[in-house]
This record gives sequence, structure tokens and C-alpha cells, in this order.
Amino acid sequence: MINWFYKADDSVLAILLTAIGTYIALVLLTRLSGKRSFSKMSSFDFAMTVAIGSVMATVIISKSVSLQSGIAGLISIYTIQMLVAYARRWKTVRKFIDNQPTLLMRNGEIIDGSLEKCKVTLSDLKAKLREANVIQLSEVKAVVFESTGDISVLHGSNNKDIDEWLLDF
Repeated sequence: MINWFYKADDSVLAILLTAIGTYIALVLLTRLSGKRSFSKMSSFDFAMTVAIGSVMATVIISKSVSLQSGIAGLISIYTIQMLVAYARRWKTVRKFIDNQPTLLMRNGEIIDGSLEKCKVTLSDLKAKLREANVIQLSEVKAVVFESTGDISVLHGSNNKDIDEWLLDF
């Protein structure tokens, strides 16, 4: 039981060195590929972030995965991300990779079926409206369930209509 809490000093040193090595590789790869690597602009970007975290944790903690293998894994993930980011320039690839935003509310009215389609509850919607400081439903111009899973609330008390370009999905 005591071995569960304490390990040999060489294991701790190996973990520290591996953590430093993977961190340096992560910083270098992120600098090469750009800030999008950790963005949450699409579900693919989010999956990339989770994959990077998983590889790093496995490499740092697991004795069966070498630092070299972990860095190769990170390079592979970053390469795939850059290729997909490039391929997303084509509409067909974009439609396959990205989720489409969904309009949940328009002009203070909930759009029929949109909450169920996105698996958003009325309580979730109310919480987002409160978070956006909406005090009257008549202020709500649009509520969008974004491709990232975020909910955007566009509102205002003036009589101006929302620019349709913002809702062109």
C-alpha cells in the first residue's frame, strides 16, 4: 500500500523530464501551426484540443510510451489539424467537418423545434438570456446555438433590425 503513494525517484525525474519535453514540443508546434490549434471555433478544433491533452497526459504518465513517440503523436495531430484547416476552404469539406449554427430565437420568439433539435432545454435558454442581461424578451433579436456549442444572444432595446449577414448560416 505504501508503494501506491511513493515511487522511486527515477520515476519522478522521468515524469518531470517528459513533461518538460512534451511541453516544449507543444509550444513549438503551436507556434508553427498558429493560434487556431487551441481555438473552439468548430467541433473539430475542440476535438483537436482534447486529443492533444490526451497524448500529453499519456506520454507524461505512462511508462510504455516514450517521449519520442509522444512528440511523433503530437506532430501527427498538428499535421492533421493543419491539413483539415486548409481543406475547410472547400464548402464540401466544411459541411462535413463543421456543425451548422442553429437559430433558437428570432425577434423574441422561440423557433419551433429548434431547442429539441439542439438538445437545449428551456432552462438553458433562460440562463443564457439572463447571462446576456436580457430583461425583456422583446429585446431579443436572435439567439444562436453556435457550431462550437456556445449560445450567442443578440439583443438591444432600440428598434433597429438585425443585419441578416449575421444570421447567414
